[in-house]
Amino acid sequence: MTNSTLLSPLEVLRQFEAHDFSIDQFFQTRLHHLSQKPMVEYQREVMTWQSCSEQADKAVAWLQKRGIQAGDRIGLMAYNNPATVVLLIACARISAVIVPCNPEFEAREAKYIFEHAGVRGVICSPEPLSRVQEATHDMNPEPWKVVIEEDQPGGEASLLNQWMGCEPDRTTRTGTADSTCMIIYTSGTTGFPKGVMHSQRSYLLTAEAFVHRMYLQPDERLMCVLPLFHINALMYSLGGAMACGGTLILIRRFSASTFWQQAAATRATEVNVIMSAAAILARRPAQEFVRDHSIRKMFLAPLNRDLLDTFQQRFHVPVLIECYGMTEIPGVLSNPFLGPHKLGSMGCISPHPDPAIERPEVRIINEDGEEVPVGEFGELAVKTPTLMQGYFNDPEQTAASFKDGWFLTGDLARRDADDFLFIFTRKKDIIRRRGENISGAEIDSLMGTHPDILECASIGVASDLGEEEILLAVVPRPGTAITPEIVNAYAQQQLSPIKRPRYIVMVESLPHTGSMKIAKFRLKPADNLRRMATDFSSKEN
Repeated sequence: MTNSTLLSPLEVLRQFEAHDFSIDQFFQTRLHHLSQKPMVEYQREVMTWQSCSEQADKAVAWLQKRGIQAGDRIGLMAYNNPATVVLLIACARISAVIVPCNPEFEAREAKYIFEHAGVRGVICSPEPLSRVQEATHDMNPEPWKVVIEEDQPGGEASLLNQWMGCEPDRTTRTGTADSTCMIIYTSGTTGFPKGVMHSQRSYLLTAEAFVHRMYLQPDERLMCVLPLFHINALMYSLGGAMACGGTLILIRRFSASTFWQQAAATRATEVNVIMSAAAILARRPAQEFVRDHSIRKMFLAPLNRDLLDTFQQRFHVPVLIECYGMTEIPGVLSNPFLGPHKLGSMGCISPHPDPAIERPEVRIINEDGEEVPVGEFGELAVKTPTLMQGYFNDPEQTAASFKDGWFLTGDLARRDADDFLFIFTRKKDIIRRRGENISGAEIDSLMGTHPDILECASIGVASDLGEEEILLAVVPRPGTAITPEIVNAYAQQQLSPIKRPRYIVMVESLPHTGSMKIAKFRLKPADNLRRMATDFSSKEN
């Protein structure tokens, strides 16, 4: 399909009746036209729009039987599964809230999220069940736990089997556009994750805007390899597929070795990846590539010349779109699908297809909140209709994230004469690794509990896969014989795999500010530290 034969994003959306920006009514407008069309394909099984609707009716009854009411939170610690799609729609109908988190998290990390969110129950994959049980054991009241895929020996039936035993509820519909539909926890500089609340309205505005960002068509087949605890998969892949009336090709977990086989077998036309995954694919053996795949567009960031050339010339993916997003403000900036594209840029403002919807605004400001001239660096500030509702149970952090009504991203950027934006660095103590925002302060706090560590500091250093790797600089307590190997062993106990430092270096002292906080910015650039460090890199998956 050439650009001249593409439906415009607004034409795609106007195939369906208008809706009130509640997820239920939005879903009904698609169901009316697409009832027998595949909505989700997963491991050779197909869930049509009608099948999803019928399962959602039963899930609503099941949730209410479990005592779930409007505003209640439900934890989700699972690998990708169609049940997550059904759960999102069912919870939205009764105005309940899903709280997704990484199924790779250790019990301690999950415990913080589940306790802070006050979840009433947790739905999980079999693999993290024991960690979920440990994480929720001391909660009062203790949340119920249900496994998605499998009946547990001596325990409850699987979630899907429990749904099947319920009489459908086709009448309960209390969710509105302003109802919170999800809380996604994202790391910050305080050392603890913050719960980003999104309404049903912001979810759908983001989903529909993704139709514009990638010129999604009604026959689109979006391959989702990213996890459904992340806004990219939840709002862009799943939301975008629903918005255009396409099909979501759901992959349980990303596998570089089988990626192209899956792409070809499923006839996927679009996929979202993070840079580290793209870099791994570029380095895989040539024989794994399947030439007759149908992927024609890919959404990822950041993008460099080597990756662009590799995917266009070697992998035959014609269009790669570089973008920018945060959990708090999804879908604001992107390189225009039809061009022009500026390599290394976050792009420019990416509006909703409907001109009646408020257009996002961005400013580059100095410390006084004044806009800086074109070409100069400052903090990126944003106003957007997809803005979060705030941080859950954290009014102080919510207030601190705004200045004169503008959301402060904490990212330093510049704007060029064509209104394209370019990231320089992050103001916040965040390490961006494999698509995840990782709190350096959290790593420092946990690793600093080792009795032989006087103090330590984690920083992000450039990765050969793109984004960053974690380097931990450690000051030993006097009189101890701690080594990088001992520190690494402790990291294995304290941190989930995504947060474990790749580089560990022992130093005599760390720089401090006048208030005696560690001055991490003085550790960068970290070339010398990395040369002195022990590299604990692991094999690619």
